[in-house]
Amino acid sequence: MPASVTAASAQLRHIREQAKAGTVNWRRKIIYWSGAIMVGIVAVSFAALADKAAALRTHILTISPWLMLVVTPGGLALSTWLTRKWFKGAQGSGIPQAIACMHLHDFRVVDRVLSLKIAIAKIFLTSLGLLSGASIGREGPTVQVGAAIMHTVGRFMGINDPTRQHALIKAGGAAGVAAAFNTPLAGIVFGIEELAHSYEQRTSGTMLTCVVLAGVTAIALVGNYTYFGHTDSVVPVGVSWLAVLACGILGGLSGGMFSALLIRISRGIPGKMGAFIANHPISFAALCGLVLAIIGLISGGMTYGTGYVQARDIIMGSEHYPVSYFVLKCLATIVSYCSGIPGGLFAPSLSVGAGMGGWVAQFLPHTTPGAVVLLGTVAYFAAVTQAPLTATVIVMEMCDNQQVTLALLASAFLAFGVSRALCSHALYGALAVKFLRSANPRPGMSTRPSTATDTAR
Repeated sequence: MPASVTAASAQLRHIREQAKAGTVNWRRKIIYWSGAIMVGIVAVSFAALADKAAALRTHILTISPWLMLVVTPGGLALSTWLTRKWFKGAQGSGIPQAIACMHLHDFRVVDRVLSLKIAIAKIFLTSLGLLSGASIGREGPTVQVGAAIMHTVGRFMGINDPTRQHALIKAGGAAGVAAAFNTPLAGIVFGIEELAHSYEQRTSGTMLTCVVLAGVTAIALVGNYTYFGHTDSVVPVGVSWLAVLACGILGGLSGGMFSALLIRISRGIPGKMGAFIANHPISFAALCGLVLAIIGLISGGMTYGTGYVQARDIIMGSEHYPVSYFVLKCLATIVSYCSGIPGGLFAPSLSVGAGMGGWVAQFLPHTTPGAVVLLGTVAYFAAVTQAPLTATVIVMEMCDNQQVTLALLASAFLAFGVSRALCSHALYGALAVKFLRSANPRPGMSTRPSTATDTAR
């Protein structure tokens, strides 16, 4: 055969192989993009279902607030029973599960925790908790749902490389935050600061793409809204920065104690109470529900649910809540967490922070009240999560206000430092470690994810 014919055949074969590889690559990208779009659609649907649950709870309250003495214990007991009987892995926030799965190499465990079955259960059980009056949010659960969707996409594509699969989990979780809050930049920062604790060049493109597509999908479905509306508050350098100090220190103290308490509770309560919880989890959940209903009656129903309405009213200055609000809301959130039902901490923490800021504002006449509320919100949230950059960007984007960025950063990092002095482990990282240990890892698994304790941020 002439050399020219052989060369031509080799060239044609090379062209066909390149075309085939390009087709496979584009098919893979389209599937990834479809997964990211699905995260946006599911996040918006989850939000709509949560709003329906809250509306139904409000209707029950209009009939009689005393009905919650039955609805809340019954709802929490049912949620706990369903979680423990059929949907193990759906309990709690969902962020610790996503973090833990990024450090697991046994895909049998990951497949169970980030299955579509658990994701669907997470949505409906969180909505059940909101209907029942638990002080929980949907944003943390949306992280687990987003991670589950992208993990499923990776398994569908036959990806067995742990690094690539972990990248998809991180991308799905970040996309969930972006779609839940309509805060794309916060989704990116959350993925880097909270989920991965590092910036990995190899996986950043996947995460950025998923965040953008999920965010665009959410905007296309519900419009370009801001979570807490728009504020024009400013914090000029000078005496107004006393609010930064006040909110940073108070937020750090309260948020740090909150996180330390939850971590301690997660490790088990000693004595007879701990034995009762272990042996009768459903009865304990019902008791937690009764306590929540009593707190709700004392607060006039303000402590039920996410606290979104209250936080928005406080930030916008349209309503004034008593000083007891943020204390009772914090207590209700602790009780809700102790019950073991599925539900997040993001929205309640933002609401507690806003209530704290509203209380501090009355003592600082030289600073715009709205600005103090924002500083209180970011400080408490940063102290709880020990993720100051994420807290700053989330609050900044939710209020569509870049004028207070520097003050928000200062309050967040001050609160972070105070919180770290009280609680040496970041909340979600510590809960992820507990989840890893409870998963009974086999040799070859990573059993200690990087937390804020290990990584300077």
